[in-house]
Amino acid sequence: MKLAFASAALLLASSGYAAPLDAAHSQIGFSLTQMNAPMSGQFKRFSGEATFDPGQPSKGKADIVIDTASISLPTPEAVALASNGDWFNVARFPKARFLATAFKALGGNRYQVSGKLTIKGITRDVSAPFSAQRKGAFTLFEGTLPVSRLAFTIGQGEWSDTDTVADKVDIRFSIAVRN
Repeated sequence: MKLAFASAALLLASSGYAAPLDAAHSQIGFSLTQMNAPMSGQFKRFSGEATFDPGQPSKGKADIVIDTASISLPTPEAVALASNGDWFNVARFPKARFLATAFKALGGNRYQVSGKLTIKGITRDVSAPFSAQRKGAFTLFEGTLPVSRLAFTIGQGEWSDTDTVADKVDIRFSIAVRN
């Protein structure tokens, strides 16, 4: 199969007020290895809002919600498999969520976000570096969050074999927030 990983993604807005992310200019995708071959996919529907001031990153907040049924993979069969109970179980768990709990500056336009990622009703602490850059009418937040799919029971039964589908999944995010 093709694991599709969720979640979330992360992040923020610029300036000191809460702003909704602009889904039309944002992406939440993932990559993994299946049978020693790279594979990727994405989630087409997500929403959220954030507050982020590069001058005071510790005051940042973010709450991102992903519609797990919006998973996009190379084939309809892969989408159907990823949606079933062994993978995302979208009928029972239609949403994944990332709730940021802390931000810190790393230097330049680099930052670190930490928070709670919830997938299939399981919540884990996660952390990822990201960059923040103004681009026209948006501030763009980009980074990669590595996660263990098995920590969220993604790929159960025969799919829990990490020789078939690797445990590590990289969630890539590019979140745009209007300035």
